[in-house]
Amino acid sequence: MKGTSPRIPSGCSITGIFNRKAKRFSGADVIKSIRLMHDRSNGLGGGFAGYGIYPQYRDHYAFHMLYDSEASQRETERFLEKNFIIDRSEPIPTRPHPNITDAPILWRYFLRLKPYVVEQFSASQDAKHMGEAGNGLSEKNYVVRQVMDINQQIDGAFVASSGKNMGVFKGVGYPEDIGEFYRVDEYEGYMWTSHGRFPTNTPGWWGGAHPFTILDWSVVHNGEISSYGINKRYLEMFGYHCTLQTDTEVIAYLFDLLHRRQGLSLEHTCLALAAPFWKEIDRYPEAKRDVARAIRQVYGSAMLNGPFSLVVGFTGCMIGITDRIKLRPLVCGQKEEVVYLSSEESAIREICPAPDRVWTIRAGEPIIVTLEEGVQP
Repeated sequence: MKGTSPRIPSGCSITGIFNRKAKRFSGADVIKSIRLMHDRSNGLGGGFAGYGIYPQYRDHYAFHMLYDSEASQRETERFLEKNFIIDRSEPIPTRPHPNITDAPILWRYFLRLKPYVVEQFSASQDAKHMGEAGNGLSEKNYVVRQVMDINQQIDGAFVASSGKNMGVFKGVGYPEDIGEFYRVDEYEGYMWTSHGRFPTNTPGWWGGAHPFTILDWSVVHNGEISSYGINKRYLEMFGYHCTLQTDTEVIAYLFDLLHRRQGLSLEHTCLALAAPFWKEIDRYPEAKRDVARAIRQVYGSAMLNGPFSLVVGFTGCMIGITDRIKLRPLVCGQKEEVVYLSSEESAIREICPAPDRVWTIRAGEPIIVTLEEGVQP
């Protein structure tokens, strides 16, 4: 049809920038990088995640909210007042932009847990013995439960992000326009990720734009997850509910479940999600083969099928990974302590003209970037 964009299954753009010394830098660079890949988007979704952007509230859960109406905002605020201490409540700063229209109500809250809730964790044997690597009562499990309740039970309210000292800025539009609308260039963080969306199988709407998050996990994704149905059912057994109408949502929840709650290492979590073919596992050395087989058998319902490349962020770490036959691109670059991930090398060189090193990761094998030893985010 005249005037509509063609379907480009290999579309979408992703970018990540990470300073291993935790030096904070403006979000202007990530806007500049994602802008270069404009043609990978079609204006139906763009977004950014910034880490280290709220140092004055580093110990608070920063809830970024999207509201369809004032009624949904009032209901959500009653819910938050019941379950948290709200130390600050304010609109998310924006600037008028000619290409961004029909924005929902955008609001953020800086939250602490109420003392009686903390006391419950202290008294819980589950919390003492299992901590964050269990399914029992813990602070982060409590926050996840509240996020799920808001998204599932309050009509017209959606949690865009809920982590500490981080936040997500996303919506309908080209990513560079979304970045300018949210004034991302005015924030500073030690890690930024970004996404330009070309929806293939799911609608383009403000809540369905990337990144997708839970706690301080954020995911930007190029591709499609054909295993969404079984991944969704698997997650529901552990109390996660997928309400944002897109396949990418399951990825953030799977990282939270496997790494934080079930205690898998990041390497083993990636091995579960981008599992090798059985014929490849059979060729591994014995010790590695036994581990890979066990993970493939136990976490088969968590495995991601379909073409994908991902940039995953959480406090103090950035991960890049592709599917096991690399049907979507992902390029890495490094300049001193800064590491870059992007769909295209040109998007890295746009902000780092002379990197020390540029390379592509192997299919299904993650690159895991962490802060230098002793550095605190």
